[in-house]
Amino acid sequence: MNFKKKPVVIEAVQWTGDNLRTVIDFCGLHPSASQYGWESYESLVKEEGLKIFTLEGKMNADIGDWIIKGVKGEFYPCKDEIFKLTYDPVE
Repeated sequence: MNFKKKPVVIEAVQWTGDNLRTVIDFCGLHPSASQYGWESYESLVKEEGLKIFTLEGKMNADIGDWIIKGVKGEFYPCKDEIFKLTYDPVE
């Protein structure tokens, strides 16, 4: 069988490596990060990479990946090349 993706407008932000505050404002701070002060958390992300907590578990987001808010309010990373093939900007 073949399927066509439903037209859905999504929200997303691209992870640049320098916009941690923007990403956190977008998807929230996971409770496991609440033990850190902001500077410590920024250092941890620089050392270990950005982790996105998805419905399927923890996933790494590489610089250049898009963080997408799904239809149920969940978040997940998407590679830039896949994002560009799948989504067009909406005004």
